[in-house]
Amino acid sequence: MGLRSEGDRDRRGGARAGAPPRVDAAVARFMLGSLAAIAVIVVGAFFALRDVAIDEAIGDTRDRVGAEARLVEAAGLRNGIVRGDPAALRHLDDLVTAQVIDDSIVRVKLWTRDGRILYSDEPALIGDRYALGTEERELFDTGGAEAELSDLAEPENRYERPQGKLLEAHTPIRTPDGTQLLFEIYQRFSSVNASSARLLTALAPPLIGGIIVLVLFQLPLAWTMARRLQRGHREREALLTSAVEASTQERRRIAADLHDGVVQDLAGVAFGLAPLAADAQRRGDAAAAGALREATATLRQGVRDLRTLLVEIHPPNLESAGLQVALSDLLSPLEAAGIETSLEVEDLPRDRDPRAMEHDTLVYRVAREAIRNAQAHAAPRAVSVAVTRAQPAGTRLVVSDDGAGFDAAAREQRGAEGHLGLTLLEALVTQAHGTLDVRSAPGTGTTVRLELPAR
Repeated sequence: MGLRSEGDRDRRGGARAGAPPRVDAAVARFMLGSLAAIAVIVVGAFFALRDVAIDEAIGDTRDRVGAEARLVEAAGLRNGIVRGDPAALRHLDDLVTAQVIDDSIVRVKLWTRDGRILYSDEPALIGDRYALGTEERELFDTGGAEAELSDLAEPENRYERPQGKLLEAHTPIRTPDGTQLLFEIYQRFSSVNASSARLLTALAPPLIGGIIVLVLFQLPLAWTMARRLQRGHREREALLTSAVEASTQERRRIAADLHDGVVQDLAGVAFGLAPLAADAQRRGDAAAAGALREATATLRQGVRDLRTLLVEIHPPNLESAGLQVALSDLLSPLEAAGIETSLEVEDLPRDRDPRAMEHDTLVYRVAREAIRNAQAHAAPRAVSVAVTRAQPAGTRLVVSDDGAGFDAAAREQRGAEGHLGLTLLEALVTQAHGTLDVRSAPGTGTTVRLELPAR
């Protein structure tokens, strides 16, 4: 699952990290995303069509109030309506109830300029007075018609509230003697919903069908891209493996060349200088003897340093002597520097568990990087290394120090400066399907935990 800092463990799960992406899973995600997009488009189209239907319904209501007003003005109005004459009111009511009120128009009102209701098919409203709105007052002067959603909270609309959402429309009309009145109708809003539903029913099938056809055309492309992604993932892992193997072989070659060449030469020179120093001492040439002994000591120290470097470059004893000896060699420079070390390794013979031994090279590399970081940056007083084998064939490495520690910002800064260290091992750990957990804080030391499962 790769390199993780503290707290990442609870946020990650699901598919095994490092595994190549599954083609069917990628295509399934593409299809789910496409279906979600279709759903969003359909919902958006519904609301867009609904707005269009509302605008059209308001326009239709505006046209209808004009037509009904002309009918009422021509056949229903008498001059006595202004005075509240009962005969004039009955004549208008007969016309309204017979030819205006229907399933969509639920209320009719007739207003004076000062806001008095001269007529309504709801008799309780006749004679009431309410303040007209600005637009309604302007209609007396400008003519025309206006329509809008009705505000059922207004007191003059209290009898319309049981009808639900309504559209109201107004237009001026005149009595036979020329008195100007305001004619008003209330239309059910349900007709708007029915209109938008009809529009959606008519437009949705070709819209959804076109989107589905587009998705089906894209499906082979999505499948091909997922296959390419999977192939690229596998090629990247193969290149990483080849690079690591090439690096290991080159390290082995360099270590062998140094060991068989320069190290042997220097060791031979140091071996040859020792008798010369003794001979100079017997001749009484103390200065020459001292110089030869100093040169011999320098050469021997150089040989020791080169051998330590050979261990850093390639640990030959990892294959021959086992993991414990190799890790002990890593801790030797720390012991020489006065740092307390401890090492616990459940080392297994190859013939007992070859699967566990496959992890040892990666365990060694992570331990080497953790120990090197501790010595170079943390100034620890103690460093401990523990390797345990879980059944079946799993391996766990824990490297802890009591040094200065670091925070996430410091680690990012070192990474930006080119000190990648453990970060470069992430791909190797991922490829091995393991976890690499680095936990640290300023002043509390650092713990590096590597866990490799059975293969």
